[in-house]
Parts: sequence; structure tokens; C-alpha cells
Amino acid sequence: MDHAVTYELIHECKQTGARRGVIHTPHGDIQTPVFMPVGTQATVKSMTPEELKKMVGAQIILSNTYHLYLRPGQDIVKEAGGLHNFMKWDRPILTDSGGFQVFSLGALRTISEEGVEFKSHLDGSKHFFSPESVMKIEEDLGADIIMAFDECVEYPATYEYTKQSMERTTRWAKRCKEAHTTVEKQALFGIIQGGFYKDLRKKSAEDLVSLDLPGYAIGGISVGEPKEEFLDILNYTTPLMPKDKPRYLMGVGTPDYLIEAVLSGIDMCDCVLPTRIARNGTALTSRGKVVVRNATYERDWNPLDDNCDCYTCKNYTRAYIRHLIKANEILGVRLLSIHNLKFLTNLMERVKIEIEHDNLQNFKEEFFKQYGYSK
Repeated sequence: MDHAVTYELIHECKQTGARRGVIHTPHGDIQTPVFMPVGTQATVKSMTPEELKKMVGAQIILSNTYHLYLRPGQDIVKEAGGLHNFMKWDRPILTDSGGFQVFSLGALRTISEEGVEFKSHLDGSKHFFSPESVMKIEEDLGADIIMAFDECVEYPATYEYTKQSMERTTRWAKRCKEAHTTVEKQALFGIIQGGFYKDLRKKSAEDLVSLDLPGYAIGGISVGEPKEEFLDILNYTTPLMPKDKPRYLMGVGTPDYLIEAVLSGIDMCDCVLPTRIARNGTALTSRGKVVVRNATYERDWNPLDDNCDCYTCKNYTRAYIRHLIKANEILGVRLLSIHNLKFLTNLMERVKIEIEHDNLQNFKEEFFKQYGYSK
């Protein structure tokens, strides 16, 4: 069967096994590994699509099924011609299934084999998501990559509950595949679950891979666990994923986790982090985080990062951005968002080069030392 999305391997780092590739989609090619900005409500907060393309260099963005279902509603988006036309973004889009939001935001949820009943975090109204209804929503939204409906288990969780949840997620993935009708236009990715139990991760991966979906994601890690546990499960699970399909690690956006993900063989990562911390007055820089709202930057006439070529760093000082943040001016958040998104985009561009030169492990050690990571 021809899939709407395919993966092409260009180079494998001889030093680490990290992958440099291309994901082909109906709305263009994605050079991997890639960091994907999150546009929860069909917008990356404070950024226009033109800025994302020209100032940031974003190749693909995410939108959120749960939030768009609640408002404006999938029917509105469909009537607009789908997400691409609705938000005027002509590059690839990925929509998550809403599974994580149902479990993190949906108050008083009730999980059954059929699906999940939950209350809206907006107004308390009752709603129901099943694998079939989620497929219909995602098909109406029209993204290039759509995610299967899954359950994201809390950390920590018992072995018994994690096993039960993982098996249900697999059954839901089968139902998603059966309900998915736009195969030639949208690629359905499965999500490997199993918490922090390796035998469950292995079983989840084997069962999902047998469905022959066009791509696979690792879900349910980077949910508050210690970094050692994150790395252990990441490095165990990634090799279980097909080599000839995209590999996606969900919800990761700090520089160290991005580099570790790529080292393990991951192609795609996403996170709200760069725009979220921008709203708190924080910048990512090559020497670590800079909390620019702090008083120490009141008379700092340097750019956020001497090593950054973004619009913000070329034109504005830390002192000015601090003033904007302290005065609650929208421009401050916009300038920090541009910088943080560009910083992570630049990081992944550098990572691609290091993979091609079989030098990613050496780069990691240099970067971690400069950034201030302990290891």
C-alpha cells in the first residue's frame, strides 16, 4: 500500500547511528532530524506563518485535535478548507490525537474500551472521544500526519495498569486504522506506550509495527520522570521502531533532550517549550537559559546570544527585551519566541551537519559543556 508520507534515509552517523533523512509529505519534504514548533490552536503563539518560515525556518508545525475540536470545531476548520487553508500554512502539519490532553486537561474522565468521556476544561461540558470519532476529527482538520488515539499513562503507574492501558492503546490503534479513510492524503502514525516497563514497550512496539502504519511515535515519556529513566526507555524503545519509517518522540524540546533523542535514532520531536518560556521572559542561548526579566539585565546592551543569527539577536538588546517583558508588552514575548524557535531550529541544523560528518557524539560533549549541562 502506498502511504501519503514516506521516509528516505540519507546518512547514518558512523559514530552514533543517528539518522539524517527526508520525510516526504503531500505539503513538501521535511529534512530530518527536525524540531517541530507547536501551534496548539492552529497558531504558534504570537507568530505569523510568514515569520515561522522566514525568521525561524520551521518545516512542519503541530496542531491539537482536542483544542480545535472544542473551538472553533472541526466543522469550521473543514468548511475553511482544512487547517492549511484556515491558518494559511502551506507546509506540512501534524495533528496529535488529543489523547494526552484528554488525560491531562479533561476533568473527571471515564475510560472504557469504547473510548473516553471527559469534561471540557473550557466550560465543563461533557464530550466523548473514541478512536473512530478522533479519526473523523483529524480527517476534517486535514493534517499531513495524524496520530492514533492513545492513553498516556501518568508517572508513576503500576505495572498492571500500564499493561492494561498499553493493550487498550494497541486495540484503539487497530480501530483507528480501520476507521481511517484518507490514506492517500494523510498518514496515520501509531504511538508506542508501555510506561517505564521494557517488556511492555517491546510488546507495544511489536504489535503496532505489525499494523504496517507509515510512521511511529514514542509516547508516555518525558512526563516528569528522572532523566536517567527517560534515557533508559528512549534508548531501549527507539531500536524497536522500523528503520524505513519516520520515528517521532512526542513532547521533547530542551536542547539536551533533543540531542539525546537524535543520538538514539529519533527523526522528529515537538514541544511547546520555546514559546512557553518566552512568555515567562526566558531565552534559550548557547550558554544556557537566560531569564531576561531578571534585574541583572537592566543595563545589558548585548544580544540574547552572541552566537545567534536570529532577527531578535541582530536588532535588540537584553535590556530592551527585559523592559518589554517587565512592561507586559506583547513585542517582548514575540521577540523571545522568534529567538527561542530559531535557536532550536539552528541547533537541529547543526545536528544534521554533525551526523553527515559522523561527529555527533563529539558535538554533544562540546555543546553540553558550553551550555552548562553536567553530562
